[in-house]
Amino acid sequence: FSGPNAPKIDYKDVRLLQRYVSERGKIVPSRITAVSQKKQRELAKAIKRARFLGLLPYVVK
Repeated sequence: FSGPNAPKIDYKDVRLLQRYVSERGKIVPSRITAVSQKKQRELAKAIKRARFLGLLPYVVK
């Protein structure tokens, strides 16, 4: 997520956010995705916002 061509973290970009959510619906930790701590917080905030708006599910059974 760093650099000039990096994608912007946005709660409306569901396709990007789904890459950082497990198949069970949990947010994948940064040690697995190799994302910086700052960007991980932004991702988590965007994922939670998308869940609240109904764009992403909270859990998948």
